[in-house]
Amino acid sequence: MMNDTKAVIAHGLTKRFGDFTAVNNIDFEVKRGEIFGFLGPNGSGKTTTIRMMLGLMKPTSGSIEVLGKHVDGDASKILPHVGYMSQRFSLYNDLTVLQNLNFYGAAYGIANSELKERINNALQMAGLEGREHARTRELSGGWRQRLALGAAILHRPEVLFLDEPTAGVDPLSRRAFWDLLYKFVAEGITVFVTTHYMDEAEHCHRLAFIQRGDIIAYGSPSEIKAQKMRGQVLEISASDAAQTVKVLRAAQIPLEEVELYGSLVHVVAPDVKKHQRAIERELRRARIRVHQLSIIEPSLEDVFISSMKA
Repeated sequence: MMNDTKAVIAHGLTKRFGDFTAVNNIDFEVKRGEIFGFLGPNGSGKTTTIRMMLGLMKPTSGSIEVLGKHVDGDASKILPHVGYMSQRFSLYNDLTVLQNLNFYGAAYGIANSELKERINNALQMAGLEGREHARTRELSGGWRQRLALGAAILHRPEVLFLDEPTAGVDPLSRRAFWDLLYKFVAEGITVFVTTHYMDEAEHCHRLAFIQRGDIIAYGSPSEIKAQKMRGQVLEISASDAAQTVKVLRAAQIPLEEVELYGSLVHVVAPDVKKHQRAIERELRRARIRVHQLSIIEPSLEDVFISSMKA
């Protein structure tokens, strides 16, 4: 259960590689018992930040504190108390599910008297019962992901760091994975997760948006929507979504943004309703059939795009 004590505190955290600043003087706090999302496009500084938090990389300046311990490029200070799942699959493909879990249990120093029970719990948690003797290479992406998560929590960490854990995994497996994360939080584990999937941000208790090393939004999903959204969102379902975007971006209508969302188009403006007739007129001229127009609540993806352009 989330409380006000802090699992992670970052202050002025900075990392430079020569003339390139990967992370630029950022501050954030992660409360115990919450899912904290760290969101941004590829190359925005997410992985560099998580590596500094784990003590795998020393900051250029600033400080990072995990579970009350100052981490300064020294992973040994926190290693027994944290779990880590990297964006690259880190288990052994030639080993079976059970062999991988035994290997990681031994690496964590779990006593043999406890290891069997821990592994059984991990198998049950991940839904891998019956697959114990399958070679890891034979598992689908979703099952491999669950196995990696099971290995990361064998030693019962207090904080779980997940770096792009659902990258390249199908939507159903992603949803099942987030169900597992909520189970961990119910057991008191704090989860810090990086992702570039904006729909996953809705599942976080609080989050930060990072762009080019800078935090551009910070708070709960509802707080960020209230603080950062610069207008209303008009959602358009039309016969040709790509052409709709092209036409509206070229139109002489004062719109903040026109973006493609799958088969739909989102148009943002401070008072978008007053532009609705002009939008419909432009699309008729372009011989684009409009199936539906409706003003909707902004998604976090809308907010992220708005924040990046602010």
